Amino acid sequence: MNADVVVHGTVADGFEPVRDAFVRNFTALGERGAGVVVYRDGRPVVDLWGGTRDFDGVGTTGGAAPWERGTAQVVRSATKGVAAAALLLLHQRGELDLDAPVGAYWPEFKARGKDRVLVRHVLAHRAGVPALDRPLTPEQALDPDAAAAAVAAQAPFWEPGTDHGYHAHTYSWLTGELVRRVTGRSIRDVVADEIAGPLGLDLWIGLPAAEAGRVGRLGRVDAGGAGGAGGLRTRPKPGVAAAYRDPASLTRRAFDAVSPFPDENSAAYRSAVLPASNGIATAGALARFYAALIGEVEGGARLFTPSTLALARTEASAGPDRVLVVATRLGLGYLLHGAASPLLGPTSFGHPGRGGTLAFADPESGLAFGYVTNGMGKGVTADARAQGLVRAARSAAA
Repeated sequence: MNADVVVHGTVADGFEPVRDAFVRNFTALGERGAGVVVYRDGRPVVDLWGGTRDFDGVGTTGGAAPWERGTAQVVRSATKGVAAAALLLLHQRGELDLDAPVGAYWPEFKARGKDRVLVRHVLAHRAGVPALDRPLTPEQALDPDAAAAAVAAQAPFWEPGTDHGYHAHTYSWLTGELVRRVTGRSIRDVVADEIAGPLGLDLWIGLPAAEAGRVGRLGRVDAGGAGGAGGLRTRPKPGVAAAYRDPASLTRRAFDAVSPFPDENSAAYRSAVLPASNGIATAGALARFYAALIGEVEGGARLFTPSTLALARTEASAGPDRVLVVATRLGLGYLLHGAASPLLGPTSFGHPGRGGTLAFADPESGLAFGYVTNGMGKGVTADARAQGLVRAARSAAA
């Protein structure tokens, strides 16, 4: 509990509940350092930050460096929403056919019964390769050629296209290799040149060394949640908990596709290109990114046409997820509003990051939301701190 935290930033009239919820995250839910930004109709209406940049409160110079407006963090699976946008923008320009087999662009991927995997199956987590028979070492995972070759050689765990299961880590090499085969460029550079650059976003997949000083250190919260009494005490259903504990389950195998997992605070991990998990962004960058998916942002920039936006948020997978166990709803590259991942409302689409981060847009209200934190909880799709902020934004927008 941190009763002395000072929250900085501004909220527009009517959005004061978001500030109240953000403060409560520190005083009642054990938040260490975080930022939240909300856009409405292309303009920021909430821009708040507080706490310390580093979860341990130590910092690289031995002092408790404060979280600043420009502080960035590893956003884990929230990166997947950015990676999906890279593929959808290629489709929007006519360079990538969503109904073409992945093997049409990446011939090696056809191996072992994957010749009928379509590009849209990758985006909707229906490709059937969420895990690997032989997990990658950290060194292999950080080598895009070695990792892509391992995914290409993997037999599917179900008939591709017939069901869905969260591709927690293999999504990195599925999306990254497709972008590379179509454009001849790394997804790192495509995101930098076609998304982050035009929108002025502090967002990277593969952190440049010059930006390292802006990125805070992540920490893991205890079993009770984010910081002890009053923390994040969301308890998974027994069947879900059992799946995560069982080394033979597809759930564990999907999340253990890289074993042991690299140190997320290391320079090697941050500079790697892992579009499923290691994007680094500010809260403002995530909110502005999603605002540009649903309309123009300040300066006139927009990413998706109406037809591409419809593709992103039209349900492509629904029901029990073979990896997450719970029922999920997905569009092409984005989780849709539902019990497993509550967003603002029925038209919302976005992506959480395991442990806390959340970013999404809601076309009906015109809201776009970005929340990043350095305190990583155990939840995958619905963190109590993020959900408190979402409820406050919903009440403000009503």
